[in-house]
Amino acid sequence: MFTLSNCLRLLASLTIALPALAGADPSEVAGLPTSFAQCPGFFLGQKPPAVASRPKLRELCFESFAVLHSGETRTPVYAAQRLNRQSLSGRKRQRSDRFFTDARLPLAERATLEDYKRSGYSRGHLAPSGDMATEAAMAQSFSLANMVPQSIRHNSGAWSKIEQDTRKYVQRAKGDVFVVTGAVFSAKGERIGASRVGVPTHLFKLVHDAHTGQTWAHWQANQDDERPGKPISYEELVRRTSIEWLPMINRPSKA
Repeated sequence: MFTLSNCLRLLASLTIALPALAGADPSEVAGLPTSFAQCPGFFLGQKPPAVASRPKLRELCFESFAVLHSGETRTPVYAAQRLNRQSLSGRKRQRSDRFFTDARLPLAERATLEDYKRSGYSRGHLAPSGDMATEAAMAQSFSLANMVPQSIRHNSGAWSKIEQDTRKYVQRAKGDVFVVTGAVFSAKGERIGASRVGVPTHLFKLVHDAHTGQTWAHWQANQDDERPGKPISYEELVRRTSIEWLPMINRPSKA
């Protein structure tokens, strides 16, 4: 027999279950800051990349990285990390593989798990799960706010090698290494899913060794047959993207 109190309890249980049914997991990111002012340590000189302000850009802090998210593409613009030998030499962590929508983003600006199904693209991390120092940080790295639609073979091939090579470098470095991983989109680029999630044409990984001052970037087309190539200079990355990704770097002024 249904009473009013039974109906209310049923409605409450359904309301609680809805985020899980939608693939959301607010517990992973609940309470984390949504302003870079609250996680400045991920940026060289505590200064984020000089990305021009535009609608639907949102700052998200995680335990081990920060993301600038675009509600236009429903993907990250970039992820920023500060890595060092200590952060990568902790105990072995259990890979999560539990992708979830980030409840800190408005519904109209989020990608969903359904968008990626049968799309022909993988959910590609910008801040790699393999870089995470703790179980909680690894779980957080599976937020869709940290994902872009990525060519499946590129994700598991050339891009995976670049991620592994970057970790190997960090483990040899004598201090902090700042990494900015970004996605580049075309105005008429491909979209996937009901949410029309933008597919990047290129991905890049910018690496700056704060101890030696060395800086380089890996630039990759988002396609199956892409191969690891020779890194490009910071100046060339800025030229290609028209963005100062490391505003604190002192570059020679033009005559």
